Amino acid sequence: MNGFLPVSKEDMTARGWDCADFVYVSGDAYVDHPSFGASIITRVLENAGFRVAFLAQPDWRSDRDFTRFGRPRLGFLVSSGNIDSMVAHYTAAKKKRSDDAYSPGGKAGFRPDRAVIVYCNKIREIYGDIPIVIGGLEASLRRFAHYDYWDDKIRRSILFDSQADLLSFGMGERSMVEIAKLLDEGVPVSDIRDVRGTCYSVDVRETPYIGAECPSFENVCNSKKEYAVSCRIQQDEQDFFRGKAIKQRHGNRMLVQNPPAIPLSQEELDEVYALPYMRTYHPMYEKDGGIPGIEEVRFSVSHNRGCFGACNFCSLAFHQGRYITTRSKDSVVAEAKLLTELPDFKGYIHDIGGPTANFRHPSCKGQEQRGLCKGKKCLAPTPCPNLRSDHTEYLDILRTVRALPKVKKVFVRSGIRYDYMLADKDDTFFRELVAHHVSGQLKVAPEHCSAAVLDKMGKPHIEAYVEFSKKYFSFSKKEGKEQYLVPYLMSSHPGSTLKDAVELALFLKKIGIRPEQVQDFYPTPGTVSTCMFYTGLDPYTMKEVYVAKDPHEKALQRALLQYFDPRKKELVIEALRKAGRSDLIGNSDKCLVRAAQKPSTSNIKNNRYDGNRGRRNEKKTGGRNNKVRK
Repeated sequence: MNGFLPVSKEDMTARGWDCADFVYVSGDAYVDHPSFGASIITRVLENAGFRVAFLAQPDWRSDRDFTRFGRPRLGFLVSSGNIDSMVAHYTAAKKKRSDDAYSPGGKAGFRPDRAVIVYCNKIREIYGDIPIVIGGLEASLRRFAHYDYWDDKIRRSILFDSQADLLSFGMGERSMVEIAKLLDEGVPVSDIRDVRGTCYSVDVRETPYIGAECPSFENVCNSKKEYAVSCRIQQDEQDFFRGKAIKQRHGNRMLVQNPPAIPLSQEELDEVYALPYMRTYHPMYEKDGGIPGIEEVRFSVSHNRGCFGACNFCSLAFHQGRYITTRSKDSVVAEAKLLTELPDFKGYIHDIGGPTANFRHPSCKGQEQRGLCKGKKCLAPTPCPNLRSDHTEYLDILRTVRALPKVKKVFVRSGIRYDYMLADKDDTFFRELVAHHVSGQLKVAPEHCSAAVLDKMGKPHIEAYVEFSKKYFSFSKKEGKEQYLVPYLMSSHPGSTLKDAVELALFLKKIGIRPEQVQDFYPTPGTVSTCMFYTGLDPYTMKEVYVAKDPHEKALQRALLQYFDPRKKELVIEALRKAGRSDLIGNSDKCLVRAAQKPSTSNIKNNRYDGNRGRRNEKKTGGRNNKVRK
């Protein structure tokens, strides 16, 4: 027997169990590491005294795997894994992915589409009325009636389609232990209705009087305006301090979301990360080449939760929430020391970060008395006057960890908010980040340059990125380092027109960025941007928003961001003409692309030579890239 949770009947027998209290079903392979939500929840339940067996990626086409452990004493816990199963399976263009970082050997096909629904329906078919609790990102973001990009329609709350009894949303340690204790005390699952951080359903005649009510499933199906209203209510109440219960009718049933769970205290968070994780994948996957998803996080440390940046296209605000909670310095340093003792540690800690690496405390002091502001952002379009930007504590942690024996380098690879860094009047963290914690290139996310588009994204205007990049390269130069910035860019976000894409292309040319990859906006459940994509309305102003939905127009916007690529030339020319910017087609320096020419017999040789010279230059400079070098 090893330190992993039981994955077979034989493992249970070796532990002396006649049955498990819970069987945890996951769409991911079994990786026992605190970067994996399934690992945290199962270890927290184990620490609370419950027997938990782990069923990873069961074959949903038969009963065999689901009956492997027999009937659990208290119930099944079901998650699709670290990410939504549809996002795991399909690109933004709805094309099937061929790989899966959370599956053996990185191969796709080990879980079904809509994994939570499929697993739960199979469990219900086999075990009847056994308690089923769903959680994780897929369940959390689909807890209300939601637009489903892959079906291109509104789907019911996943609580109904899965036939589960309870849905745990957000960070579920507190709520899951409370549910487990109630079940252990003999409370029927149908009577568990007051646990914060959970959703349940009742007959409409039993609807509680408290809370806010969203437009019904039927209404949001019939009216995009009603859907936008529903979205705003759901977003506004996702605050543990002031958030109300939310209700949404589905036919003759009422979905009820209790207020969000109280975040773990620093002491509780420290305890979670001190649990006895094996910190790797189960050895049963060695024959398949392991689980690729562990590689990026194996030598990383998470020090915080939550993100008050709350970009509109990001699911974090709706899942983890905007309130920042952090581990103590001692806890982070202790985990870093543990990493240095692992047999394959090479001296490099890949990250000390989180959803946003450089957040160590709530954005302002008022949040402890009133919660986060409803309908406002802490950083966009400009930082709130009440913002506290202070990197002192984070910098102290980085300094301590990089001074540990056996540690050669500590990197910061999680996303950082550069606008938050600029708001800090003390540049000490900025200078030390550049000097000690960048692995040759720093990834940041300006996403776009058009102010109109950035406003719809909930991002700072591009002037902040320009100011940040100047300071970054200045500090790098003073350190004698040749370092790069790698900006993430997004095309076709709601609000982005072809003219906005042209503006971004001109900006990229001006600052010398040539992105190898561009991310199309991906409408995932539960975000404000997805609401805009579906409804064509901004839920906070109810004003119309332009949305590029036609695949060809999306291709045109994406091509403009890679205007330099000869393979995109025809698309770029078409896009510029449609945008009324034919002046950017030609041979002058201001142009984005040369005019299309029919080669004559006399210049075929020269054209061929130019092409070869271009290829030679490409090899010399490393090819097209999105690294900014100054």
